[in-house]
Amino acid sequence: MTASNTVSSSLRQALATLTKGLFQITHNGFALIGLAVLFAVMALVARPELRQIGESTLFSWLQQRQHEVTGMVSDPVASERATATDPKELPKQQAAVAYWLSKKYRVAPEPIGALVAEAYSVGAQVKIEPTLILAVMAIESRFNPFAQSHVGAQGLMQVMTKIHSDKYQSFGGQFAAFDPLANLRVGVKVLKDCIRMAGSVEGGLKYYVGAANLETDGGYAAKVMAEYARLQQVADGRPIRTLTPQVTPEATVTKVVDTPTVPQAAPSTPGNTATVAMG
Repeated sequence: MTASNTVSSSLRQALATLTKGLFQITHNGFALIGLAVLFAVMALVARPELRQIGESTLFSWLQQRQHEVTGMVSDPVASERATATDPKELPKQQAAVAYWLSKKYRVAPEPIGALVAEAYSVGAQVKIEPTLILAVMAIESRFNPFAQSHVGAQGLMQVMTKIHSDKYQSFGGQFAAFDPLANLRVGVKVLKDCIRMAGSVEGGLKYYVGAANLETDGGYAAKVMAEYARLQQVADGRPIRTLTPQVTPEATVTKVVDTPTVPQAAPSTPGNTATVAMG
């Protein structure tokens, strides 16, 4: 064998050995990766908290990257916090009421849809007509969930938050007064107590506005009952003309609390409703 043949044979053997070694290393490496993935999956299945931590870390990283790229921080649960329901998804009667209120009070139909659905749900539970609940909201705040009067009545149904703070505890505290659905539920409870004390809807509305001991409630009950009648017509499918609502002083009234004794209130002044603090 010549020297050149010897060198060539040695090179071929070296290459064969190197190729075999690389194959074994690669094969073993993939096996190790596979085992690592398997153990990781088993750990995540056995320890759900590790999976949650991993998901949270990955989500935070993705949010940070989005902020770096777009300059905006995403909040995928924002739509879950929104008080909104497509009226098209509501029963026909509720949808008709929602669209009518949306048009009259110039409020988006989706938030109104959520309020109408809640009024029907809560109304059925406490045995108060949902259209009456909606009529109170209309006269009190014109469906402004952030309304506040000069005496502290707040939210959709203008509940006196300080007086009824205990009723907001189950909703997380007094700031829930500005959550539309929480305010609606508390307002309905107050309204029901007022109707129970007065013995009638009209009398209950007089209690609700804080004029229980006065000769007149300034026309408050009449306005609510008129809106209630219109909403009933809409709910029943009868046509009704939509009017632009007039600004009324009811958004600045003080609400009463649910105790059976009513102390004498100070006389009201023109343009103001009375302030009655019960109990």
